[in-house]
Amino acid sequence: MSNFFKSMDIAASGMTANRFQMDIIASNIANVNTVNQVSGQPYRRKFAMITPKDQPKFFLPVGLSDSEDVANTPVGTGVKVAGVVEDNSEQSFKYVYDPTNPRAESEGKYKGYIKMPNINIITEMTSLIAASRAYEANATIINAAKQMAQKGSTIGK
Repeated sequence: MSNFFKSMDIAASGMTANRFQMDIIASNIANVNTVNQVSGQPYRRKFAMITPKDQPKFFLPVGLSDSEDVANTPVGTGVKVAGVVEDNSEQSFKYVYDPTNPRAESEGKYKGYIKMPNINIITEMTSLIAASRAYEANATIINAAKQMAQKGSTIGK
């Protein structure tokens, strides 16, 4: 029964990470035009760093030798959100010409331009769809495990 709970825990950790990832993406989309931050810089794109909970553990199933491929099958313990990282690349900022805006550059190469956030809506929407599908896949895993446990409990009856 421990494998049942382990599979549920792994899928649940994935769902938690995917939900957090979708929250970060939603924040990016909401701030696509935010140029007036406390720092004076435009909003920077953020993304979630998702890492394994632990290093994969290796097991040797009963009756198999070390020479078989299945012998080195990794068994994970799920994922965790390691943190939120900002995209610090300066090249990805967009510049919009608006000389009447008080945030516009007053001199130099970008005189009259406003530095806009480094967010591409298409990239964000694609990432949101991918995170949403991963969330749905993990939910499907949990539902399948529950159904298998229910059917397994009725076999002997």
